[in-house]
Amino acid sequence: MSKYIDSAFSCLKEYVPGEQPKDKKYIKLNTNESPYPPSPSVIKAVNSAEVADLRLYSDPESSKLKKAIAEVYGVDSKNVFVSNGSDEILNFAFMLYGNVSGALFPEISYGFYKVFCDLYGIDKTMVPLEDDFTINKSKYMSTGKFTVIANPNAPTGIEMNKEDIEEIIASNKNNVVLIDEAYIDFGGTSCYELIRKYDNLIVCRTFSKAYSLAGARLGYCFANEELIKDLEKIKYSTNPYNINRLTQAAGVAAMAENDYYMANCKKIADTREYTTLKLRSLGFEVLDSKTNFIFAKHECISGMDIYTLLRERGILVRHFTDERIKDYNRITIGSREEMEALVNAVKEIVKGA
Repeated sequence: MSKYIDSAFSCLKEYVPGEQPKDKKYIKLNTNESPYPPSPSVIKAVNSAEVADLRLYSDPESSKLKKAIAEVYGVDSKNVFVSNGSDEILNFAFMLYGNVSGALFPEISYGFYKVFCDLYGIDKTMVPLEDDFTINKSKYMSTGKFTVIANPNAPTGIEMNKEDIEEIIASNKNNVVLIDEAYIDFGGTSCYELIRKYDNLIVCRTFSKAYSLAGARLGYCFANEELIKDLEKIKYSTNPYNINRLTQAAGVAAMAENDYYMANCKKIADTREYTTLKLRSLGFEVLDSKTNFIFAKHECISGMDIYTLLRERGILVRHFTDERIKDYNRITIGSREEMEALVNAVKEIVKGA
């Protein structure tokens, strides 16, 4: 780091993305990307007249995109905010609401929550998960803090039921509650419709997982109109043209073919169940997942050893070093063929242990 950096940032422990190696071709099961391509209309839209118009700024209001999302989900456009990846929504929300009262979220969850708190000097409360890695709703009731819950949670994949989520929202009426639904389309139950009932709720979503657009960087959220205005205020104070022309076009086209993507999510969920059963038969503990990944550990082989041995075989998974989860690996659900390759590699590893 340079000598010019503000000392408040010099010790910041930044978020570490999943590795994107270039040394050889891997089966990538480490960053929760979709194994399926975008729909044909998305590819056509990105190659459309929007390319010729790249000399012009994109629509700062993203009007067509908001309308397309609103129509699919049966809400008003004024209740939709769109962003450069869902991380931008999280960034804005922590900036807006975190310093008011402090922030509270699970100790084991998406790593960016802690990073945003450290970045903005927010007082953070990280709540331990239960012994079975579930979230205990009683620890999130009437917190008096900006409360953030990933549902289903990452990296565990476990879902909290909608009734418990609503109790948490209702009990925190004086503070914003953000439900991060990045993985909701793989078998979970969304609570976005609760924005009609609660003015303190933000439901954050992404095009990266279910919609095969991780590289496009597109996120969105649902909320009360006044909360949307809060987010827009920060957007227009930092980066008004936050979503480029091609990404807006891709998002509109993806919404028009929502059935294609939901069918892919069903295929991923089916492959998830296949993989879970196979790994359990090989001595793995696999948590019940409602996401496009599973969280697994072996009874006799360390998580780091499994990660390393799979990497040597050309398969990438995500390993975490936190003490409580160091024996687990997060495994993205790829195509059926990719998961069969994973299972066969694991069989070799278990046999040689």
